Amino acid sequence: MNLSKIDLNLFVVFDAIYSEANLTRAGHILGITQPAVSNALARLRETFNDPLFIRTSQGMVPTPMAQNIIGQVREALTLLRTSIQHCDSFDPTEADKLFRLSIGDLNEAILLPRLLTKLQEIAPNLNIETQPISPRETTKELASGRLDFAIDAPVNYDIQIKHQKLFEDNYVCVVREDHPVLGNGGLSLDHYLELNHIQILPRFGQADEVDIVLGRLGIQRRVVFTAQHYLVAPLIVRKSDLAMTVPERFARAQHDIRILPLPFEDFPTMEVHLYWHESSNEDASNVWMRRCILELCHEIEHQPII
Repeated sequence: MNLSKIDLNLFVVFDAIYSEANLTRAGHILGITQPAVSNALARLRETFNDPLFIRTSQGMVPTPMAQNIIGQVREALTLLRTSIQHCDSFDPTEADKLFRLSIGDLNEAILLPRLLTKLQEIAPNLNIETQPISPRETTKELASGRLDFAIDAPVNYDIQIKHQKLFEDNYVCVVREDHPVLGNGGLSLDHYLELNHIQILPRFGQADEVDIVLGRLGIQRRVVFTAQHYLVAPLIVRKSDLAMTVPERFARAQHDIRILPLPFEDFPTMEVHLYWHESSNEDASNVWMRRCILELCHEIEHQPII
């Protein structure tokens, strides 16, 4: 195979088809038409003398040949991107750039007000766009460049995804200011189990971290309301006898609620990590934003909780 006669853009198309298993979606993420993707696939088939992808009811399924070369193709594309990014320079005071983050509403409430305030001071032309993306989609989105960062609890991502811990936080129980349980001289385990609780399930089909821990302790709380978002729950707590178990920094940011220590020993902390793709590891803008987020979270973690 004579590499000088091959259009290297074909390998970008190959990677997109492999990731999406659909020619139309591959064209969409590449910004080209479906016929253009079909044409590129035809040229790839001729080059490799192999169908590469078979159309099925489940989508475009890779052949053994495609499965054998996808790893090397992605390594080569990553090397090319990294080589280009090594040459980048980044001036935050002048840069006009959009950073896309995958982040849930809990960490949005803890991080984004501080981050946006900091960016307004030192990088006024930068823009932030957030969106919740499931862990199974995060690797693909980071690899494609459609996502710059993910901020989440520890997750077992692909080896191409790099990460660093941002901060930890303790869990507490919150109730309304005049809740009857406050007259019992503190929150005992019996009182905690007698309460009606709000459960937060930000991702469909995923268990609440609090209930996972309680299950390990052989304890089951009484859940009467399940919500998808943290931010609505404090509104309900203020108007009801329901209780909620949340990270302490989030609880301290709310108003007109009482914060109570959990009646458990060695209850695990909430841990939050920053994730990015290795192809962006040396990109000047990515490095700068990572440093900015890490410095901010260092301040948060070492700031006294009043």
